[in-house]
Parts: sequence; structure tokens; C-alpha cells
Amino acid sequence: MPAPGELTYYQRIGEAGREHALNKPFSDDRRGALVMEAGAILLLLPPPPCRILECGCGTGWLSYILAKSGYDVVGQDLNAKAIELARGNQLFSALAQAPQFVEGDFERSTFRNEFNAIIFFDSLHHSVDLRLAIGKAFEALKPGGIMIASEPGVGHAEDSREFAEKWGVTDRDAPPSLTLALGRAAGFAAGRIRPHAELLGPALYQRKAIAWPPQLIRLFYHMAFARRNGIVVLEKGTATVQP
Repeated sequence: MPAPGELTYYQRIGEAGREHALNKPFSDDRRGALVMEAGAILLLLPPPPCRILECGCGTGWLSYILAKSGYDVVGQDLNAKAIELARGNQLFSALAQAPQFVEGDFERSTFRNEFNAIIFFDSLHHSVDLRLAIGKAFEALKPGGIMIASEPGVGHAEDSREFAEKWGVTDRDAPPSLTLALGRAAGFAAGRIRPHAELLGPALYQRKAIAWPPQLIRLFYHMAFARRNGIVVLEKGTATVQP
């Protein structure tokens, strides 16, 4: 069962909080890094028009970017208020093929062999059971499909302890090495880890006056330790047959 705060978060953050959520990524202090990470996901995806499930979509900003790029998108979130906000966003509904938003817990997903790609963007680490969530993603993918997980890695749980206690949510580490291992146990045929674009971007382009050698050190650190904090891409075998 999800932590109680996962079901009430958007109801409790108030109008200002909901307005911020609706206007992401542009309303966020990390807007540049978030846009770069979204760009990395677009580069990792197969070309449109294929069918994509975004698990833990929140108010749907990434689903909107995907749909505007030509993908057939389903955004799923267990928070009813988040789905209500996403469905009510007139910007989304103006698209030629708007995202479909559904309320539901991806750990209890009933999708089978339906999607070419599944995306977790800052959502998988809210799972109560990572193994179950990844297994459900495997079941929901068509043979040959991919799962992309862009998640915070080692140290996130400790850094977010105050936030998790305040809002009553699950906020755990989801290191790529663990996601990769659980994916292989679930049946994925292959997997790889890529550095986070949201970390590489600031290391190269932030406005702070940092000398070039330290910038290089930070850049190579994020690349070398991607297994601790990076993007995971899991591939389902083309010969996989679901029961």
C-alpha cells in the first residue's frame, strides 16, 4: 500500500503549490536541468508514433512534452488530485493527440503487452516495492519495449528525510545498479546505465564562476559514478511471451 501522503500530497500543498506543479518545469528552480533531462529521455526513446506510459506523471508536464513530440501517451498517477489537474489543463487538451490521464498505482497495474516504452521520471523512488513496480512495468511492455528510469540515486533518502516526514511520503534511494539488477530479475533481456543529463548540464553550463579544471572534474565524476546516480534503460526481449 502507498504511504498516506502519496494520496494527499497535491491536496495539501495549497493553491501556490499546485500552481507550481502545473507550470513545471518552467516554474522550478531546476528548470534548465529538468529540460535537459527530458531531452535525454527523448533521445533514448524510440521515434514516434509509439505508445508510452508515464508512471507517476503528477500533473503531466512530461506527458505533455511527449505528446507534443508525437507520442501516444498515457500518464498514470495514484494521486486523484494530480490526475484532476492534468485532465483540466487546457494546454494539454489543445494538442492534436492529448495525453490520456488515468488514476492508478503502478505497483498494481493491470496493463499487459500494451506499451512500447514506460518512463519513470522521479517517481519510481516513491514505490513501496521497487521489485514489484519494475515487474509490473515488464508486464505492461510489448516485446522489444523499453523501460526508462530517471531517478535519484544513492543518498537521496537521507537528503529527503525531512520532506518525507513532513508530507508522509515514501522517499527512498533508487540507485541505477539496484534498478538494473531488479530489471534483470524481472525478465528484462538487457540494460544499461547513462549519466543524468540534469547533472552533466549544470556541471558544464551553470553561471557560477568555476574554473575549467573543476568543471571537468565534476563532469567526469557524474559520468564515472552513473551507477550510483544515473538513468537506467531496460530492454524487454523480442521473443518474450506473456502468460
